[in-house]
Amino acid sequence: MGPMAYYQGFESKGVTVRNDFPGFLADAKNSGLKVAAYGAAARGNTLLNYRGVKDDIIEFVLDTSPHKQGKLLPGGHVQVVSEEQIRERKPDYMIIFPWNIRYEIMDQLSYVREWGCRFVIAIPELMVL
Repeated sequence: MGPMAYYQGFESKGVTVRNDFPGFLADAKNSGLKVAAYGAAARGNTLLNYRGVKDDIIEFVLDTSPHKQGKLLPGGHVQVVSEEQIRERKPDYMIIFPWNIRYEIMDQLSYVREWGCRFVIAIPELMVL
């Protein structure tokens, strides 16, 4: 695959994410469901800020780094918490921001399925797993 082939369709994929992700979040909120996320890194925060998502839609972001816990994500002010918060707050959806390691994270957090929580990937396309 040449360099140009890689970028063909790139814009349309971005438009799909731009449109599908906020619709999913709005539907979840309107249904009274709790949405949380995993990974307080730049890629997830960029997506949230790109779509104007704040702490009124995503309740918290789990991150395993104690240096990030207790802080707020820039822009949306979503609280970063430790893993213990998942069992206490029992989200209905867990968005995995580091989608490239989603299977590892889904294995690590497999216990959330006990109460019906589902994993969500926003990129390269919206998928509820």
